[in-house]
Amino acid sequence: MATTPNAAWLTQESYDRLAAELEHLTTTVRADIVQRIATARDEGDLKENGGYHAAREEQGKIEARIRDLTELLKRAVVGETPEDDGVIKPGMLVTATLAGRELTFLLGSREMAANASIQVYSENSPLGEAILGLSVGDSTEYHAPTGAMIPVTVTAAAPYTGD
Repeated sequence: MATTPNAAWLTQESYDRLAAELEHLTTTVRADIVQRIATARDEGDLKENGGYHAAREEQGKIEARIRDLTELLKRAVVGETPEDDGVIKPGMLVTATLAGRELTFLLGSREMAANASIQVYSENSPLGEAILGLSVGDSTEYHAPTGAMIPVTVTAAAPYTGD
């Protein structure tokens, strides 16, 4: 699977979920926050109006999420769940030994994991680029952001199911 730099690999399910979230934020949530700001503004002195300032802060967070989702969906590469063939591709749950420590993580976009507490590494990260295309049992090394060379051995790889 070819990806372009800065592309975000998503399953169709993840893409659809994020597109629905974006639609909800840009319609219902945005209209609600605009109404709350207008109502708070009508209460008078804005310097001491906690409701107004809270609504404006929430608006900033919502607008940031809208920008993030818009950018992510714009650069998304939508694909099927990868084959369970032991070859590392975006969308795989990978277990690897890094410098002697075992680590299990999702290779792909943080948004694929939704609310799961699993670590996620992009296929464009130094680790992701180093292991992409490797098979279970393969070893390599990669340059960490600190400049150190980190040895990696892949011990397991399976499609991420969201569990």
